Formats: sequence, structure tokens, C-alpha cells
Amino acid sequence: MDIGLMVEGQNGLTWERWRHILALAERLNFPSVFRSDHYFIGTQQDSLEAYLSFVMAATETTSIRFGPLVSPVTFRSPADVARMAAQVDILSGGRFVMGLGAGWNESEHRAYGIPFPPVKERFDRLTEAIEVIKALWEGPATYPGHFYQVQDAHCLPAPSRGGPPILIGGGGERRTLNLVARYADEWNAVNLPVDVYRHKLSVLEGHCDAEGRDPATIKRSMMMFALVGPEGPVLDRATERLMGIFGAGANATPAEFRAGLRERGLLVGDTSEVLDRLGEYAKLGLSEVQLQHFDFDSDAIPEYIAAEVAPRAKAL
Repeated sequence: MDIGLMVEGQNGLTWERWRHILALAERLNFPSVFRSDHYFIGTQQDSLEAYLSFVMAATETTSIRFGPLVSPVTFRSPADVARMAAQVDILSGGRFVMGLGAGWNESEHRAYGIPFPPVKERFDRLTEAIEVIKALWEGPATYPGHFYQVQDAHCLPAPSRGGPPILIGGGGERRTLNLVARYADEWNAVNLPVDVYRHKLSVLEGHCDAEGRDPATIKRSMMMFALVGPEGPVLDRATERLMGIFGAGANATPAEFRAGLRERGLLVGDTSEVLDRLGEYAKLGLSEVQLQHFDFDSDAIPEYIAAEVAPRAKAL
């Protein structure tokens, strides 16, 4: 199992911090750095536009794969997304991953005047958007959809290998996992307990059977809001950062907050505890976990993960 990093780009990410995180990831040999694609969640803070930040990732790194977890279909037209993704793909030498989802955070849509249709329409739009993006990458594309249309459109410069891999994020059993079976090169789940993940896999396999697809052809990854590190000040600092993001009560101690996360099935603990949990996922075919990097001003947790967790996870 590979261990990558995940960065919440709306939680105070600046250009200086992003550049540092990218260099840190390469120095520590992380295979991937993904980031969210949000304007804000909760409090509005510094937030880098995702696709501009991917240009920096393409030019200032040489080995990591990167992309959004995930871009909501509501933010941009699929033609714009297809063109930007194709050009970042070229710029990075094929390391960009096109993560897509239906969108969920109504408050940021309302704040920025972005339409937020009902959930059925969002998934209908996501279906058409994926088809438009794939058609443009194969080009020339004509697509007479209900929501999106292109006619004799060429996506030039063309991406390599027919386009970046498509990653679809989420765990909805009726629409999301059906789209994964139909279109995705990678499925990314979020914080699923082992038993729930096992069930979702069986649902995905059913959709794959209906589509005539081998589920083994879909890479499986999971983004985790994990608190992993050595007991003491380093872990407490990371915990306090996460408590601030989650809006935890002022009366909770870091230890109490971690205990609550553990009870909810999230990944919390030292090396041995974390590896035991990751081993359960590995047996189910999970091949990569993206652990959250919360404290942008400290390298301690990524350095700990790279030294103590990632090498042992490779053997799972």
C-alpha cells in the first residue's frame, strides 16, 4: 500500500505553503499529493485556485502524481476542465489525475453565485461532463447533451495517452459507484470504516458486472482525515489544528478529541495501531491512502509518516 498526502486547499493554503509542501513531498518520496477543490468550507481563508496550483505542481515536481479530490461538476464547464487537464497532463509528463465529483457544499455556491441544482441534476451533469471530457480528449468531439454541448471541438494541444486517468470520488451506491464502474480508472472513498468499505466494494462489483467490467481494472484509494504521529507535542499540535478545522469545542483536550475520532472509526494512533488498521484495508485491495496534512507550518507529521509508516505500509 502506498501512502500519499492530501491538502485542504481552502484552509489557509498560500503559494509559499503550497510550494513548500510540494518540495517536502518529493524530498520524502511520497508518491502523490492531492488537494481539495473548494473556495471555502466554513470560515473563508486563503484558498488557491486549484488548477493554477496544479500548474505549479507540474513544473516544480518531477515524480509525484497529483490532482483534485475532487473537482465539483458545478464549478466549471467540462470543456474548460478538459482543456486545463489536458495541458497540465502535458506539462507534468502524464502525472495529473482528473478527480471529479457531483459537488456538495451549497454554502460556497451561494456565496459565489454558482448555481447549485438538486442532487439528481448534479449527478446527471456529472455523467454528461465525464462523457464530454473523454470525447474532447479523444477528439474531435461532437456531443449533443442536455446540459452540455460541443460541436467539432478539438482539444489542442492533445493530452498524452488519450487523457489523464479519471478518478471519481464518493461512496453513493446508486449513482456514484455506477459511474465508477462505467468510467473511472480510480475510485476514491473518504473515511470509510473497514466494514462499510467492504460493503461498498461488493456494490461496486455488482455495478461492474452489469457493465461487463473487471473490477480489478479500477485502482482503489481512500482519503483519510487521520491523526497519525508520535504521542506528545507533535501529535497534540496536529490535533489542535484539526480541532480548529472541525470547530471542536473549546473544552475538549487533544487526547479527548482523538478518542472521539477513534470511536467514529477514523484512523488515529501510533505506527503499530495505524498499520494494523491499514492492513485490514490492504486485504480488501485498497492500494493507496492519502493522509491529511493539516499543519501547513510544520513538517513533523509528514516526516514521521514518511519515516515510520510509509515504508512498512509498502509491505501490506
